[in-house]
Amino acid sequence: MDGATILATLLGLIVGAALAVLVARMVFGRRIAAARQAGEARVAEAMGRTERELAEARAQVRNAENRIRNLEKDLKNARSEVQKKEERLTRREEVIEKKSESLTARENDVARRERLVTQNEKTLSDKVQEHERLVTEARRTLERVAGMNQDEARRTMTERLMDEVKLKCAREIKQIEEQARDEAEMRAKRIVGIAIARYAGEYTSERTVAAVQLPNEEMKGRIIGREGRNIRAFEAATGVDVIIDDSPDAVVVSAFDPVRREVARQALERLVADGRIHPARIEEVVEKVTREVEQKIKAAGEEALFELGLGSMHPDLVKLVGKMKYRSSYGQNVLAHSIEVGFLAGLLAAELGVPEKDARRAGLLHDIGKAVDHEVEGPHAISGANFARKYGESAEIVHAIAAHHEEEKPLTLLAHIVIAADAISGARPGARRESLEHYVKRLQDLEAISNSFAGVERSFAIQAGREIRVLVENGKIDDEQAAVLAHDIAARIEEKLTYPGQIRVCVIRETRATAIAR
Repeated sequence: MDGATILATLLGLIVGAALAVLVARMVFGRRIAAARQAGEARVAEAMGRTERELAEARAQVRNAENRIRNLEKDLKNARSEVQKKEERLTRREEVIEKKSESLTARENDVARRERLVTQNEKTLSDKVQEHERLVTEARRTLERVAGMNQDEARRTMTERLMDEVKLKCAREIKQIEEQARDEAEMRAKRIVGIAIARYAGEYTSERTVAAVQLPNEEMKGRIIGREGRNIRAFEAATGVDVIIDDSPDAVVVSAFDPVRREVARQALERLVADGRIHPARIEEVVEKVTREVEQKIKAAGEEALFELGLGSMHPDLVKLVGKMKYRSSYGQNVLAHSIEVGFLAGLLAAELGVPEKDARRAGLLHDIGKAVDHEVEGPHAISGANFARKYGESAEIVHAIAAHHEEEKPLTLLAHIVIAADAISGARPGARRESLEHYVKRLQDLEAISNSFAGVERSFAIQAGREIRVLVENGKIDDEQAAVLAHDIAARIEEKLTYPGQIRVCVIRETRATAIAR
């Protein structure tokens, strides 16, 4: 083999070896890269698993912390509740201890009273024995002196004692009544005087006049409209009757509902002033005036509450209070009268130690039934009490409203205060106007009731019916019977008549002596 062949062979071996080395490196590099990728994937997977486990561990730690906080909060609440129970137990122990002391004191007082009763019983027994001894001696004396037996003496003594007891009772009753009347009159005058002096309310007597003045007679025809369509539309929209008579330049609006009558009056005045009178315009004006009057009613009720310092009240009840602004009684505005009664009741309550706010509230609401008496049946005091009960007023205020005209018997001091305040407001001079026929009829009834009693000679109603003076026959009625007669006449007047304020009954018994000088 020559040198060239050997060299070629060596070169081939070297090149093959080199290629083998290169191939081996390439394969080994790929394996290393694959191994590296596999390792990195395992590391990433391990890291992810570790992070998940770490997140789960952290979540468990947070849950454990929350449970610990909740347990601490529950423990704190439990400690607080235990502390409160301990305090309640301590207070109960103190109350029980005080009650025990009070019971001990009461037992001592009862024992002392029992000893006193025993002594009184012994004294009374001694007095009874002494009385029996005296009666026995008196009976024997009577039988010996009068020659009467025991039954006859007993009847004689009983009749005599009964006459003496009646006379003594009549004198005692007269004396006690005079003393009580003097004291009550002085105290009542003082309390009422203080109340009236502290409340000087401005008063304006309002008259419900449903007349609308017209600029000319031609306006009556425009109000009636063609074939009466305008007046029919107006009456249908307002619910009133429009009376067009021979009165010059005026029409009259008639309705039993005072609010409806006021809406109709204002709407008609606006239509007359505007001059455009047709059914569509009538409905528009009536609707607008209705909203305004409702707002005025609400404002009047809220103003009355503010003026009396009463705070909150049911909205429907406030609306009823405002409605009283458009209602009058004997010429006296009902809302002004109710506010005045509220002030007077509060001042009377202050003098008598009754809560002023309750008295003012009952005084304001006492005539609330007059705002709806055209809608419901029955006396306005009872219907007003029903509305007050419906809208959440207290039982005492409801009773005071129902009893202010004694449809219910007044059982509380608050009810009597409202009755007195109502009488003061309604009976003071100038507060109310009465028709002449009603006034004369009341005077005649007073005199007729007084004259119906036996022994009455004649009677006179004076001071505008606030007092009735009764002259009795001297031979038939004595001084004690005169006091009884005054009570009987007063009771009959209370039973038969309805009147504001009070009526004084004065029975006069006179003795006349006549002599002739010759």
